[in-house]
Amino acid sequence: MRKNVCAIFISYRKEKSMRSIPVLMYHHINPNKEDMVTVTPEVFEGQMRYLHESGYKTLKIDELLSYISGGLALRQKAVVLTFDDGWLDNYIYAFPVIKKYRIYASVFLVTNRIEKASEKTPQTCYLIPSHKESKSLILKGEEHKVVLTWNLIKEMVDSGLIDFYSHTESHRECDLLSKNELFKELQESKQSIEKKLDRPCPYLSWPYGKYSGLALNIAKDVGYKAIFTTNLGVTQTGADPFAINRIVVKDNIAWFKMRMLIYTNSIFSKIYLKTKK
Repeated sequence: MRKNVCAIFISYRKEKSMRSIPVLMYHHINPNKEDMVTVTPEVFEGQMRYLHESGYKTLKIDELLSYISGGLALRQKAVVLTFDDGWLDNYIYAFPVIKKYRIYASVFLVTNRIEKASEKTPQTCYLIPSHKESKSLILKGEEHKVVLTWNLIKEMVDSGLIDFYSHTESHRECDLLSKNELFKELQESKQSIEKKLDRPCPYLSWPYGKYSGLALNIAKDVGYKAIFTTNLGVTQTGADPFAINRIVVKDNIAWFKMRMLIYTNSIFSKIYLKTKK
């Protein structure tokens, strides 16, 4: 009986010391509330304030990969912030909050949208549409009204708080593409970011979370060192760097606080995720 109690206690201590890290997935930060991919500025600030005041460490992706490989030990609770698509509202609403609380974040860019937006005359005032309206403007060739430009991206990079990586060249579903199409989507976006920002682009997130075995192999061949999915889950030491789970963030501060407590605890997150599945 005593041996069993000791074994349970040792197992508990071991699990407790191996923290789980939630990789948070955002898209839009703006006042529009009509969809599931938007967090309002007030809620986003409340979420970031909670992380700051509660002593959470925000990791860069390089640090996350070091933790996965066992090279980084964490004494405090940690999270990773990611933003998909490269929406203009990330600069307008999220960037000031990130600077205010000294939060680290990574943005995954759809590079042909950025290129097209950067070719247009910069706006002097911003009108931020909903996600549905944003997609419509992109189809009309008005990317400059809704996505980041290279100049804005460089300003964000210069803060030292935000890194930029690939979300493919044109946001196509990678599970449906041919070998040549995949090389174009994955390689050209990577090269574009590296050329414009003069730094490596070793990380990718899949558009819509969709990919195939062929897409994964080509991503590795192109030179990506880690890939982010839309699969629900947390990250722990020993995780597969080519299938990193993420948590879709809701527009709710109370939800956020509770999920951070759960997802940064390896035992709680394991139990909770089993019930979700």
